[in-house]
Amino acid sequence: MASDPKKQIYFQKMLTCEQLPIDLFSDDYFMSQALRQAVKAYEAEEVPVGAVIVREGRIIARAFNQVETLKDATAHAEILAITQAEQALGDWRLNECDLYVTKEPCPMCAGASVNARVKRVIFGCGDPRGGGAGGLLNILQLPTLNHRCDITSGVREEECGRLLKNFFSEKR
Repeated sequence: MASDPKKQIYFQKMLTCEQLPIDLFSDDYFMSQALRQAVKAYEAEEVPVGAVIVREGRIIARAFNQVETLKDATAHAEILAITQAEQALGDWRLNECDLYVTKEPCPMCAGASVNARVKRVIFGCGDPRGGGAGGLLNILQLPTLNHRCDITSGVREEECGRLLKNFFSEKR
C-alpha cells in the first residue's frame, strides 16, 4: 500500500496545511499531527485513526490504531496515546491535556478519556452510528460521571473523513 506513488502524493497533498503562517498552537495544527498518525495506520493496513495528546502546547504522546498489528481489540489510537501520555507524565491524571483524534472516539475510548481526566477531546469526523462523544452516545459529558471532557468537533473534518472513506472503499 505505502509503496504506491499515487498514494504517497495523495497523502502529501492531504497533509499540507494551506494556511500561512502555521499557528503551532492551533487545533488545526495538532489535528494535522493526528492525521500524520492516521496515515501511518493506513499504511500499516489498520483503520486509519490517529491521535496526539497535547499539554501546555507540546505533544506528549502520538499513536495510531494497531488493533490488527498487536492482535488487541483495545489497541485504538486514543488508548495507546493515553497510556503513552500517562507514562510521560508519571501520572494517570491527564487533566491538563487535550486529546486530538481524527475520528470521534468510540464508547471505550471516550470512557478511557473520562477516566484519565482528559480536559478536552478534539476530533475530526463524527461517527453517528458508534461514536461516544455525541454521535451515538455522549459519554464524555455524562452528568453522573465524576469528570466531563470539553468537546470540539469537526476540526479538519473533510480530510479525516476522506482518509477513512478511501481506506474502506479499498477494502471492499
